[in-house]
Amino acid sequence: MKFRPLAFFRSDNRPDGLRLALSALLGAVMALGQAPWSLWWLALPALTLLIRLIAVERRAAQAVWLGWIAGAGYFAAGLFWIVEPFFVDAKTYGWMAPFALFFMSFGMALFWALAAGIGTMGRSPGIRAVGFAFGLAATDLLRGYIFTGFPWALIGHIWIGTPIAQAAAFVGPVGLSALTAFAAALPVLAVTNGTRIGLAVLSVAGLAAVWATGAARLAAPETPRDPAIQVRLIQPNAAQHLKWRGDMWRIFLDRQMDQTALLANTPLDLIVWPETAVPFLLSDSAGFFAALADRSNGVPVAFGIQREEGLRFFNSLAAIDSEARVTAVYDKWHLVPFGEYIPFGDVMAAFGIAAFAAQQGNGYSPGQGPVVLDLGKAGRVLPLICYEAVFPQDLRVKGDRPDWILQITNDSWFGNIVGPYQHLAQARLRAIEQGLPLLRSANTGVTAVIDAKGRILDSLPLNTEGVLDTAVPPALAPTLYSRTGDLPATILVGLGLLGLITLRRRQSD
Repeated sequence: MKFRPLAFFRSDNRPDGLRLALSALLGAVMALGQAPWSLWWLALPALTLLIRLIAVERRAAQAVWLGWIAGAGYFAAGLFWIVEPFFVDAKTYGWMAPFALFFMSFGMALFWALAAGIGTMGRSPGIRAVGFAFGLAATDLLRGYIFTGFPWALIGHIWIGTPIAQAAAFVGPVGLSALTAFAAALPVLAVTNGTRIGLAVLSVAGLAAVWATGAARLAAPETPRDPAIQVRLIQPNAAQHLKWRGDMWRIFLDRQMDQTALLANTPLDLIVWPETAVPFLLSDSAGFFAALADRSNGVPVAFGIQREEGLRFFNSLAAIDSEARVTAVYDKWHLVPFGEYIPFGDVMAAFGIAAFAAQQGNGYSPGQGPVVLDLGKAGRVLPLICYEAVFPQDLRVKGDRPDWILQITNDSWFGNIVGPYQHLAQARLRAIEQGLPLLRSANTGVTAVIDAKGRILDSLPLNTEGVLDTAVPPALAPTLYSRTGDLPATILVGLGLLGLITLRRRQSD
């Protein structure tokens, strides 16, 4: 039998237009489970209906088509903020926005097509439903790592803000995705197997049990941090299209200096500025640091800044003490492909194409990896710069455990509707997974104080300027997920795939 990949696109291999439209609609409804809508009670039944629609397809090609189009609807609705960076300079780049959304949506949807393909390994609709659910969990794991990873809008993210999200402390985000997918698949298995009550009840009971366990975890008392760590988070509200303009950068810098100098009701241990808040290179900032230390009244300041090393540039976080001495530097190491660097740019330089080479100053270079910074009275801090908070695996560091997590970010790239809130939601999940509080200083918002259970204790609204003076919430004991990471999920994926292959072979005999 010859392999003909283009045969997939033949009209007789595609479902009819009505089912394709329905799958796209169900995918879009599922996206309403993501922040800022967080309508999990719509997303979950939509997933059940989608699993049913795909499970009854006997032809593998048609099932894959349905999975692909459903994924396109899901990612188009959930990730439409991807067009926002192109409108920062709309005259130059605005025309690219619809193409970016199209290719992002259908490209990410390939993971759902793969999940549907995994489901087709089952002979019966019930097994295909379970196989598709397993495929969704497996591909959520896969897209956290492949091609540097992009684990945004995982299906398990619909639970952020509910007690069920507390399960991430044990099973992580992929575990939440598996829980979601299998809870949605069990009613389909019940209907197709004729056991209409038992498995459907099991699905509801399982979710209820996880919900109740999470609620109990949220209600458990916590021991206050002693001594308290007092931090000021600054939000200057520097719109991206104005941030670097010649007549505006000084205004934003002065605004942050004024916010730094505000008197605090409680003595501060640290003041935090957002990502790329300082418009100078680290090596050229000695005079500025002296002025900043003076305005901070001797309180150490951590800030986003760029630095150079030869021809390389880094997106960094640095801290100065009361004497204006640089006491800590962290370089962002999980960079945004095509945003902060061009993949294989340095490789292309070896063939004479240097325009994309970070080693020649064209884009950022990655840092050495995650570190824990000792910030004195402010404690041991795990720094994250913007996009790094999307990756749970990036928060696992060797050595002593940090006291808290600090994220500096510039979410003005993400627009005002969806992107900043989804980024904030994922930061909440990182806190739950690690059992550590997370404080974030965002250029235009959302600046927030998040406790170790993922609850937002205080925040500044999007597109406003202001400061948050806060005590760092207490940390919890190390979580299971902080010790094991995605290893259990990876083993589960491997065993599940092996089980599907074994079942397929037995049914073929």
